[in-house]
Amino acid sequence: MPLDAVCIKALERELAESVVGGKIDKVQQPERDMLLLSLRANGRSLRLLLAAGTGNARVHITQASFENPGEPPMFCMLLRKHLVGARILALRQPDFERMLILDLETHDELGVTARKQLVAEMIGRSANVILVGADGRIIDCMRRVDFAGDAQRSLLPGMIYRLPPRQEKTAFFLASSAERAAALAGADRDAPMDKTLLERFSGLSPLICRELSFRCRGDWDSLPLQLDALAEAVAAGETEPVMLLREGRPMNLSFMAISQYGAEVSAERFESFSALLDAFYSRRDRLEQQNRRSRELKRSVKTARDRTARKLLNQRQELQKTDEREQVRRRAELITANIYRLRRGDSVLRCEDFYEEGCPQIEIPLDPLKSPQQNAAALYKEYNKLKGAREHLTLLVAENAKLLEYLESVLEEIELAETERDLGEIRRELAASGLLRVSRSKKTAREKPQAPLRFVTSAGLEVLVGRSNTQNDELTTKTARRTDYWLHAQKIHGSHVILRCDGLEPDEQSLREAASLAARYSQGRGAGKIPVDYTMVRNVRKPSGALPGKVVYTEYATLYAEADEALAEKLRK
Repeated sequence: MPLDAVCIKALERELAESVVGGKIDKVQQPERDMLLLSLRANGRSLRLLLAAGTGNARVHITQASFENPGEPPMFCMLLRKHLVGARILALRQPDFERMLILDLETHDELGVTARKQLVAEMIGRSANVILVGADGRIIDCMRRVDFAGDAQRSLLPGMIYRLPPRQEKTAFFLASSAERAAALAGADRDAPMDKTLLERFSGLSPLICRELSFRCRGDWDSLPLQLDALAEAVAAGETEPVMLLREGRPMNLSFMAISQYGAEVSAERFESFSALLDAFYSRRDRLEQQNRRSRELKRSVKTARDRTARKLLNQRQELQKTDEREQVRRRAELITANIYRLRRGDSVLRCEDFYEEGCPQIEIPLDPLKSPQQNAAALYKEYNKLKGAREHLTLLVAENAKLLEYLESVLEEIELAETERDLGEIRRELAASGLLRVSRSKKTAREKPQAPLRFVTSAGLEVLVGRSNTQNDELTTKTARRTDYWLHAQKIHGSHVILRCDGLEPDEQSLREAASLAARYSQGRGAGKIPVDYTMVRNVRKPSGALPGKVVYTEYATLYAEADEALAEKLRK
C-alpha cells in the first residue's frame, strides 16, 4: 500500500526536525528491500528505516527490531563504504512526488569531502533506493532497472540519475484554484466522481478521491470548494496521522479523518507519522507472518475437518436407512405366517397386512430361486444386520459429531494464535489427540508449555485466558479456584476465561471487561455484541472422555459484550 504524496510531505516536515544534522553510524539491510540507518542526531540515537518493497515502500523512524542476515548483501556493504560517518544536510520531497531525497556530506578514504544523495522512491512497483554521487551519476541502487524497461528510467551504476517522469495530469497541490477548476472542466458528471479525480489529478490517492466524493454526496458543484479546502489545509500543514482499522486489524492509513466507511471502520490517531507507519506496518507484517506460519497447520486441520464432515454425512445417511428395519421384520413375519400359501418359484406374496388397521392387501417381492423359508430367513438376517448397524452407527455419529466440533474449535484457536509457540501448543494438542503426526525434536521435547494470556482489570483483578483447548482444560480444571468466575462466549467456539476473585464477588466493571475478553478470544469477535455466559468454576465440569476444551456448566448468567482490541491491549500484562 503506497504512501500518498501528502503523507510523504508531512513526513518530510517531521523527519527534517529529527534527522537533519545527524550522523550515520551504522547501515544494515535486514531484508532484501529494506535498509536501516542508525543515526546520532540532536543528542539522541535514532533508526531511520527505508523500505522499497511493493506495497510497503516508506521512510520513517522506527522502534521495531529486525534480525540481520548472516552475511550483509552487496548493496549494504557498498552503502557502508559510502555512508558510515556521513552527515545529513537536508531532507526534501521534490514537487510533491512520492519520494524523499537525503542530501549527505561524506568523506572518502583520503578525507576528501563530497556530496552524495540517497534517494528513496516510493512509487508502487517501481519503489527503489538509489545512491547518487556528487556528479549526479548512480553509484548503485537496491533494484537495478536495465534497458528492457522504460529507457528514460533505466537505473544502472554509472548512469546519470533523473527524477521519475511526471504524470500527464494536473499536479493537485502545485496547481492554483483556477487550474484545478480548469482540470475539471468538461468532466462527465455521470461518471464516478472519485474516478474522475484520480484520472485528472496527480498527488491524490484513491482513498482521498473516494473521501472527497463521499463528502460531496455526488454534488459536482460543491467539489471545487472541497478541493480548495483540502489544498489549503495541506499547505498550512494541517495534517494528522490516522490509522484505519477493520475488526481491529490495520486496513489503511491517511493524513486526514476518513468518514466514508461509517461505523464499519474505526480510526486510531498517532502523535507522529513515523509512529503511525511503524505501528501500521509492524501490525500488518505480524498478521501476515502469523498467517504464513499457520497456513500449513490450518490446511492439515481443514483436511481432517472436511474428511470428518464427509464421513459424518455418510454415516447419518446410512443411519437413516436403518429406520426401515421394522418394515423388513414385518415382511419376514408375514411370509412366515403365510408360508402355507407359497410354493418354490413364487416371485411375490399377496396377503393381508395384519399390522395395519383394516388388514389391507399388500404384495411382498420374493426371490424365486429360494424357498419360502429361505426368503423369510434372508429378511430376518437383513433385519438383524440393520439393527446392529444402527447401534454401531449411532455411536460413530456421536463420536464424529464431537470430533467435528473439536476440529472447528481448533481452527478457531489457530485464528487466535499470536506467536509460533501458540501454534506449537496446538500442534502438540493435535498430536496428543492422535490427529496430527509431528516430529519431536530435542528442542520441542524440552520446550515448556506456555502460560495462559494474563490481563488485569481496571479494578486490579487478574484475568486468565486459555491459548488452546488443552490449556483451557488446564486453566478450568486445575489452575482456577472453585470460587473464581468462569466465562465463555455462548454456543460458539472460544477460549475459557477465568476471573480470579479470591472468593469475593467481582465488581460489575471487572465482569464486563472479562466478558469483553471472552468475546475477543472467540469465534464471534467480529460480530458486535454477543452473549457471554459466566458462572463460578465449581459449576463447570469436564465430562468423562470428552475431547480437549469440552466442558458443561450449570447455574450460569449471561451478559452481552463486544470484542474490544484496544481494551485488550490496555489490560494485557
